[in-house]
Amino acid sequence: MIVVVVGGGGREHAIVKKLKESASADKIYALPGNGGIAADAECVDIKATDIEGITAFAKEKKADFVVVAPDDPLAMGAVDRLHAEGIKCFGPVKAAAEIESSKAFAKALMKKYGIPTAAYEVFTDAGAAEKYIDTLPLPIVVKADGLALGKGVVIAPTREEAKKAVREMMGGRFGESGKKVVIEEFLTGPEVSVLAFTDGRTVVPMVSSMDHKRIGDNDTGLNTGGMGAVAPNPYFTPELVKEAERTIFLPTVKAMAAEGRAFRGCLYFGLMITPDGVKVIEYNSRFGDPETQAVLPLLKSDLMEIMLAVEEERLSPDMVRFSDECSCAVVLASKGYPEKYETGYEIRNSCKDAEVYYAGAKLENGVLKTAGGRVLAVSVTAPTLKEAVEKAYGAAEEISFENKYMRSDIGARAMAAK
Repeated sequence: MIVVVVGGGGREHAIVKKLKESASADKIYALPGNGGIAADAECVDIKATDIEGITAFAKEKKADFVVVAPDDPLAMGAVDRLHAEGIKCFGPVKAAAEIESSKAFAKALMKKYGIPTAAYEVFTDAGAAEKYIDTLPLPIVVKADGLALGKGVVIAPTREEAKKAVREMMGGRFGESGKKVVIEEFLTGPEVSVLAFTDGRTVVPMVSSMDHKRIGDNDTGLNTGGMGAVAPNPYFTPELVKEAERTIFLPTVKAMAAEGRAFRGCLYFGLMITPDGVKVIEYNSRFGDPETQAVLPLLKSDLMEIMLAVEEERLSPDMVRFSDECSCAVVLASKGYPEKYETGYEIRNSCKDAEVYYAGAKLENGVLKTAGGRVLAVSVTAPTLKEAVEKAYGAAEEISFENKYMRSDIGARAMAAK
């Protein structure tokens, strides 16, 4: 099979590497890919948001299958366009991807179908939003309705900060994505990320994981796209898995089908284990990053075959098998991320006992150099979480580039739960 993977980050590199293990994936292209992905797939300089360019390329190469990994092209209808040309895809159609591209839609869906989530209100008028803020207990969660590169959520400790977030979002900080805001109650408890394969009817959760969003140790500093992840998440016990399957996973898939928006692809559940049970914080319409870099190394089944089964609506739980081991993925970033940082430094990698998934990397005259905020993720699997964490950090020390930065506590919270 000729397979095209749309995207150019660490998540896409993890998908490419896992697809390479499949006997049926003969040729893999990455659009646009990056300098590190080039070692595992043929990279072609077509942007992930260039829907017509992607479609024309897939037709020209007679691609058998396209994996649309990032949120933007899914929200733009990339899968719909490819389907119109008779090309099989992994990823939801535009109407289903709205579960991520509109937080207001997702909240209304949960309210209508009784899926547990935080209490909320939606606003298109800043004045009305600010009045509502005055009635709420602290802290207050303010979310831009649309896609905002994972940065459209503010947890405001004061009402003035909540109002400032509303003004910034509605004032154009995230363009059209912030014209509508969702204000919701603050939930407490351990967070859990669960990626799930679904063909629109059957839903098969993957191994749970724990993301680390803040830039600094002990979850301090600014929010990022994610500084590392571990899997499985020890807080998500077998009893809670069953609860979530009963109250969240299957009801969500059924709700989307009932709305005429059958979801086929990877549905990401951002959950919180509250004193009142498991609740949904957010949905994503695709594999998470960096959770994918921790979860996919544990997958023992053939990813290509699973993706085909999802597209052809014949997914079954026995197709998806995971290792009983643990995984740790540590992100190496450019110092200064998520604000200002410098790039263009040579990446030297001498580690041999880890998977390295490149994100912000480019090839210049055969030399791999930094080209983004999050440069790469080092991922290791081991029998225990402690061993996986220690080996991941050992491997991270064998990779060097100027201005390298990483958190030193990825997995610490998970290990404390054991």
